[in-house]
Amino acid sequence: MTHPKPAGRGRMKLAARCRVATEAPAFGMVVFCAILFNAALMGVETYSGLAEEYRLVLQGAENCCLALFTLEMLLRVGACADRPKAFFRDPWNLFDLAVVASAFIPLVRENTTLLRLLRLARVLRTARFLPHLRILLIAVGRSLPGTASFLFVGALVLYVYAMVGWVCFAKSDPGHYGSVGRAMLTLFLLTTLDGLTDAVRAGLQISRLSIIYYASYALLASFVLVNVLIGVVLNSLDEAREMEDEANRVPAPDTDPDVRARIATARRALDEIEASLPPAGERPERQLEASHTGA
Repeated sequence: MTHPKPAGRGRMKLAARCRVATEAPAFGMVVFCAILFNAALMGVETYSGLAEEYRLVLQGAENCCLALFTLEMLLRVGACADRPKAFFRDPWNLFDLAVVASAFIPLVRENTTLLRLLRLARVLRTARFLPHLRILLIAVGRSLPGTASFLFVGALVLYVYAMVGWVCFAKSDPGHYGSVGRAMLTLFLLTTLDGLTDAVRAGLQISRLSIIYYASYALLASFVLVNVLIGVVLNSLDEAREMEDEANRVPAPDTDPDVRARIATARRALDEIEASLPPAGERPERQLEASHTGA
């Protein structure tokens, strides 16, 4: 008979205890409040008078937040002690680990600007505790390929209209269409329809056909392309919501301690059965001896 290795049982017990702690609602609330408190500390540090007067207090509060975040990561790593690969499959775990661990890197701690940027990145960790914010961030990430295509088409439209504006209005309005760069900047500002009325009036003084130029540009750039971008983002938002629903639909195998206990018992039983079986090379010989004896 073989028994499970003590290290294996120890890892399972450690993972079970850490998992109970990390899955508790109070744990998430404490970490969420610590993230907001850390963000508030960064805001207070922007006031030079307060930062200088309460420098030791602010530094102590920052160290307490860092200690709490470190404890959080240790508990999350411990919750995956029985299956370490599962920890690295979660992108949020990797992001949290990178943000927290960077505070202990000597080169980062000596660079004040980089350290503040990494401390600011801790605010993004609130998405872990806010499902709707997490869905929005996932949607933004999934919309990047479509957004890149949209930007290419938008730049192409902007360049074509800028060249047409340079040809038609360069001599009459060199301040706005004296070069293709100025024309593109003017049209880009007109994308929001701000100042379009003044641009149309100035164009009508040059040629009545300019109304076609501005109307077609406003229709294409401000309505068609913007609606296409909105459609890309909404489609990515639906995909992100479906992904979140599928992730929540999958039952977690370790939320019930009884299930884990039954799995451990089944593993021990399989180990005992495997240990009681003869080696693979001896089975045919025993079967052959049994056949001769029967004969």
